[in-house]
Amino acid sequence: MESYKFQLVAIVSLVLLLPNTEGWGKDGHAIICKIAQSRLSNNAADAVKQLLPDYAENDLSAVCSWADSVRFYLHWSGPLHFADSPDNLCNYDFDRDCKDQSGVKGRCVVGAISNYTDQLLTYNSKSKAKGEYNLTQSLLFLSHFMGDVHQPLHVGFTSDKGGNTIDVHWFRRKENLHHVWDVNIIETAEERYYNSNIDDFTAAIEKNITKGWADDVKGWETCDDNQTACPNVYATEGIKAACDSSYKGVTEDETLGDDYFESRLPLVQLRLAQGGVRLAATLNRIFG
Repeated sequence: MESYKFQLVAIVSLVLLLPNTEGWGKDGHAIICKIAQSRLSNNAADAVKQLLPDYAENDLSAVCSWADSVRFYLHWSGPLHFADSPDNLCNYDFDRDCKDQSGVKGRCVVGAISNYTDQLLTYNSKSKAKGEYNLTQSLLFLSHFMGDVHQPLHVGFTSDKGGNTIDVHWFRRKENLHHVWDVNIIETAEERYYNSNIDDFTAAIEKNITKGWADDVKGWETCDDNQTACPNVYATEGIKAACDSSYKGVTEDETLGDDYFESRLPLVQLRLAQGGVRLAATLNRIFG
């Protein structure tokens, strides 16, 4: 797979003061990073601790939405959050789909995951390549993009920009379909079942990882051909989920209520779980 060397920038605490755009929303990304950090090997946990900025206080979830914040002035990073595909094909192809609006190949969420994985692999290197990268930035981008690729509408259809141009009502509130998947399903679940407590929602997902999905976890963690990360697999799953669930039965200006919420929540929980498990597995492979 081709990768693209993206521009390096300095990390400054100012970005935490900027408003967030949505990519799973702040809670979704935080859940994925909480799950991941709890599953790190000792070596990976130490590396993450060393790379996290001091203000994060060794909490990866606290900076898991950093990549959304910097989109406002690092415009080159915008295309790295998604990998849309032609309408209704319901499959993902790297050569066809992983490019920006200018046609530069590799500039999509799949290429970004591969790129920042490769950068982090220099962490234990004594070669000159290690000094080429800001590895704190690489960690924050990788952690965020691993979340994005597991949100089905981040690999949605090109014409509607992953559901961003499909206006719907979430119960009584006017939203777009993308925002429903980024934020509304998660927030509604937290409000109804977990007293709006993200830690309780995270704990419920972690319980399912160790029990309900226990037989599947090893498969989630595994990459074929000894790859460190396998984002093509995650994007392929994502567009299938978008077709089978996110888009299914949805029309412009429709009101999405209890039926949609209850039937889609299990998929949201599954994708959050897979994102967390796979981020941990990737970091464990990177740092040994």
